[in-house]
Amino acid sequence: MQTSFTPAQLADPHVAEAESILRKCVHCGFCTATCPTYVTLGNELDSPRGRIYLIKDMLENGRAADAGIVTHVDRCLSCLACMTTCPSGVHYMHLVDHARAHIEKTYTRPLPDRLVRAALAAILPHPARFRVALALARLGRPFARLFDAVPPLRPLAAMLRLASASVPAASPVSRPATHEAQGPRRGRVAILTGCAQSVLEPGINEATIALLTRLGVEVVVPQGEGCCGALVHHMGREDDALAAARRNVDAWMRTMEEGGLDAVIVTASGCGTTIKDYGFMLRLDPAYAEKAARVSALARDVTEYLATLDLPEPAVRPGLTVAYHSACSLQHGQRVTRQPKDLLARAGFTVREPAEAHLCCGSAGTYNILQPGIATTLRDRKVANIEALGADVVAAGNIGCITQIASGCGLPVVHTVRLLDWAYGGQRPPGLPGPAA
Repeated sequence: MQTSFTPAQLADPHVAEAESILRKCVHCGFCTATCPTYVTLGNELDSPRGRIYLIKDMLENGRAADAGIVTHVDRCLSCLACMTTCPSGVHYMHLVDHARAHIEKTYTRPLPDRLVRAALAAILPHPARFRVALALARLGRPFARLFDAVPPLRPLAAMLRLASASVPAASPVSRPATHEAQGPRRGRVAILTGCAQSVLEPGINEATIALLTRLGVEVVVPQGEGCCGALVHHMGREDDALAAARRNVDAWMRTMEEGGLDAVIVTASGCGTTIKDYGFMLRLDPAYAEKAARVSALARDVTEYLATLDLPEPAVRPGLTVAYHSACSLQHGQRVTRQPKDLLARAGFTVREPAEAHLCCGSAGTYNILQPGIATTLRDRKVANIEALGADVVAAGNIGCITQIASGCGLPVVHTVRLLDWAYGGQRPPGLPGPAA
């Protein structure tokens, strides 16, 4: 794509990066075939190619974002299916992230939108606040239909519907600690406890730690780590996102210096995509660029790491058919595709993938709150494809996907690592069909 940025504009490293991405686009349109919003809405401006044109025009002319640009950029899920499809290597993720930061700096959103986004940024990355908010949401759920009747308040209705009916007790594995390996130590890793997942389903990290330690891997929960920054990053709140990244880099570097690390294990694939990008996000910070790059190089999805281990024979042969949902952040953001399915098959599960496996389920961080209409359409499409498989259980590697799919699916939806932990001697996940032995 031909561009016409001035030398003064290109002196800004963020603009220079955007320009290099724009120049790789050859207008081929392959991305439109796999873009969930284009497939759903049929509007060229709601495809990656359309958004690229809008972002190019905005940045080249050095102008503030307007309501039209914001509408179409906001509708992007950041599922990154376009990056898997693109034959030219257009790094759409970095381009749309820059556009969101530009929108945040130059556009004043309507007051209800500002309030909802501020609330999400103030609550979701903080487990204690999120736990309180979920308790209050249970009281507010009867009012969801009233909020639906007022378009600016529909995100509140979506928030109330997505809130769990019950909140698990806080897990001790979220506290800083070292979980020693059973038997001879084969490795040492840190684990991200994160924010929303640790509240909604602490059993995911509990299963991960139990499985890894049984396999001889020491697992460290470092002092000072927390939210990866993805939630605020995708809302354009760049300062907040970089602060979260620096905090985690510091925590993991201390752990590395204390005893070395083979990997930083991430069990929420949306977080994993962001942590693997810390090196890029902090590339302009001389105090953090090198450290962030080292952390990004160590980041591994839990299935990515398990696939490198010499696993024993399963302790249990589950005999269940699993519908495997490949989270967008895992298959498109991290290009981790075979490992989860291979691990499940080796553990004794029959693995099936739904049709249109490349299409997003509509979760996408806070997307199912901020864009509830499109998110529900995508969820229903995903659930129909999953239920057509005749499986016993749905497995996914991201808490957002698990919550989203479970809100419209009649099957149990569990994290992949919980099924693997069960097969290799751990606890059976609740809600699975068959005897609860």
